[in-house]
Parts: sequence; C-alpha cells; structure tokens
Amino acid sequence: MGELQTIPERGGKAAAVKKGQSIKIINTHGSQVVDTWAFNADDLTEFMSMEHTRSVLLKLIPDTGDAYYSNKRRAIVTMTEDTSSGIHDTLLAACNKERYEQLGCTEYHANCTDNLAAAMQELGLKEPETPSPLNVFMNIPWTGSGALSFEEPKTGPGDYVVLRAEMDCIVAMSACPQDMVPINGADCLPTEAHFEVLDGV
Repeated sequence: MGELQTIPERGGKAAAVKKGQSIKIINTHGSQVVDTWAFNADDLTEFMSMEHTRSVLLKLIPDTGDAYYSNKRRAIVTMTEDTSSGIHDTLLAACNKERYEQLGCTEYHANCTDNLAAAMQELGLKEPETPSPLNVFMNIPWTGSGALSFEEPKTGPGDYVVLRAEMDCIVAMSACPQDMVPINGADCLPTEAHFEVLDGV
C-alpha cells in the first residue's frame, strides 16, 4: 500500500484496488501513454467501458470529478485528480498484434492487448475480453468533420492522474509499446511509467 510500483517499458501490471482506495498513475518521463482498464473484482465480466461512459456523460473526455462507468452503467472509478493537461483518449482500441501487422511489422511486436492478459495472469486472473481502454495521457484530437490524428501527449514528467475505486476493482495498466506513430512523443520511444495504490480518506 502506497509503494511506488513500475509499469515496465512496453509491459503491463495490474493491482487490486478496494472500494474507496485510489490508484495514482504517473507519467514518469512525461511522454508515455498508459492504457488503463478496471474490472469489477467480484465479476470480471463487468468492466470500465468507454462507450458507456460517453453515453452517460455525453463527453468525449471526462473531466476531473467525473466517474467512468461500467458496461452495466455503474460508476466503477472516479478521476479525482489530474495534474496533466486533462487530455486523455476514450475512442481508440488497445493496440494488438494485428495493428502492428497493418503498420508493416513482420515480426511479433509487444502490444497492449497482450500486456493486459499478462498483467491479469500475474494475479491468477483471466480477462473475459479486451475492453476499449481509457488511454491515459493519450492525445487524439478530432476536427469538426470527424477526422482523428495521432499526436504527442501534452504532459510533463511526473504528471499523474488519480482514480478512486467506486467498487472493489482490478485495475490493469499497459505502458503502450507503440513506436510507429508519435503517441509516446516525437521520438516514438516508449518508457516505463509508475503507479501507487493509495488508502481511502
């Protein structure tokens, strides 16, 4: 509890977060996207859902103080602090091996889908599917015509968000391995990130 832990570069980690506790996700070097999932610890088929959150809040990017909702339309976590620019992505799916094949990779490329599975396996768990994640610190601007683009994060070293659990959760995180488009900075070099589970107040 309260111990700073590493999300390895291009890898994933998961942690149990009790109702009322929080998890602090830190952009250690300032340019790393962290794909983030939350599952109901008592029923993994209930999980944080970006499409349900957008439907409830009618926002593409929730604000500090807003809850994120599950696929059963229940609040599962609330973002209580955000020292970053407040820009996070709720639109894009987690990268997977097929995504990198589309980008031209001919060999295996680490990806957030596999990182989620490995992180859950470390806890002796199996995710029922790969939900679309909350892409913390990810900058995917859109235009009035609906076009999207991949841009660098608008964050600095040490920026963080805090998510408070509204039910007992398993929170999984992936330090996104994307190195072919500049979502992890102009140099396209993924790094490690860090997290900390905090007691409720």
